[in-house]
Amino acid sequence: MKLILSTLVAGLFLGAAGSHAQSINLGPGGISVDPRSDRQRAIERDIRRDERARERERERRREERAERRRDDCRTVVTREETRRGVVTRETRVCD
Repeated sequence: MKLILSTLVAGLFLGAAGSHAQSINLGPGGISVDPRSDRQRAIERDIRRDERARERERERRREERAERRRDDCRTVVTREETRRGVVTRETRVCD
């Protein structure tokens, strides 16, 4: 009896030490275990945050360029008289 009890106690201590560096996630896909350490998860979280910030900055610059392009462009309407009537052409000119 003492052997079984001491084995169970040792198993609890050893099992708790091994699962300390893991994260157990419960979600719609079921149960998953993340074997990364807290530090590794924090580093990856920071990397993802930086990537999202860079993507937002790229999108903001892209929108600013598009806005400048709209400001620098104008529509030129040309009308020509031909034997068949008046031909109207609209062209977009960007400076």
